[in-house]
Amino acid sequence: MANNNVINIEKLKLQKPRVSLSCPEPLRMWLAAFAAFIAIMQSAFTDSFRSLGLALLAAAAALLTEFCFLYRNGKTAMLKDGSAVASALVFTLLLPNQISPVYAVLGIVFSIAVIKHCFGGLGSNWLNPAAGGWLFVRLAWPDSFNLALKVPADFAAQAGFFETNLRPVLNNTVFAFFKTELPSGYLDFLTSTRPGIIADRGVLALLLGSILIIAFRAGRTWVPVIWLAVFLFLTRLAGNAAVWSGDIFLTLCSGGTLAVAFLLAMDPVTNGKSIICAAVAAAAGGFLAWLFRFPGGELYGAVISVLAINALLPAFRTIENYLLYERRTS
Repeated sequence: MANNNVINIEKLKLQKPRVSLSCPEPLRMWLAAFAAFIAIMQSAFTDSFRSLGLALLAAAAALLTEFCFLYRNGKTAMLKDGSAVASALVFTLLLPNQISPVYAVLGIVFSIAVIKHCFGGLGSNWLNPAAGGWLFVRLAWPDSFNLALKVPADFAAQAGFFETNLRPVLNNTVFAFFKTELPSGYLDFLTSTRPGIIADRGVLALLLGSILIIAFRAGRTWVPVIWLAVFLFLTRLAGNAAVWSGDIFLTLCSGGTLAVAFLLAMDPVTNGKSIICAAVAAAAGGFLAWLFRFPGGELYGAVISVLAINALLPAFRTIENYLLYERRTS
């Protein structure tokens, strides 16, 4: 019996995070690609399909780069797993819709070639490829994000369809019950037509895509819930000069917050092997997202928080192995 316990513990130590998911890997990747694509399409409808063009170029570049690496190893059949397309489309979500297509292509090539394949391919990369490609573009061509960094201060001046038609209904029903009122202009963040990263221009479709992911049980959906809970709580508590006056709705619909929550749900490598480690990593990520965005002044602090957790994950897993597995066998 003791020997069996040791064998089971050794299996747990070698266990990869994604084995806890019931959804097969290729299906997960194609679901992620589809969910990202519909958010890209929402953005494309209001920018003369520029967002769609960026997505198609990024996907083509990702597939070509992936093919070159797989062909060398005689594994071209792995192109069908959808990971390259999913990475390209999630990467596109994080880009400004006005960015040069050249930067989009260079970013995804760097993502697939350097971040993914230089570390052994799918599941072996130490950074999320989409977030890592975004960081490469953000640091190499920071001026390309200038328009996307401008969040309007006067929401009422941005009124559109939802503001005109849905806000009065909600204020007279749901919000009236709580004796409060939804401020002007906020609902139009769900269908933004302003320059910005594509995820923020496709928030409504991204929410629908996330529901699809949950329905198929394609990811650890409780991980982004913990991340969002910590991030939004700290936003409300200390996201403004006055205590407990931070704008949760604005934070949720800008800075790529929902895109990062979606990414965390679909990327089990971002997490630990155990529920405890995954929860701690998610909570730490929420704290870092708040730290980078508000005290740090980086609008896209949510994206950077994923990269920071990726970098810190080996330390999390070392502690996890010692506390949950190794110490119990000593």
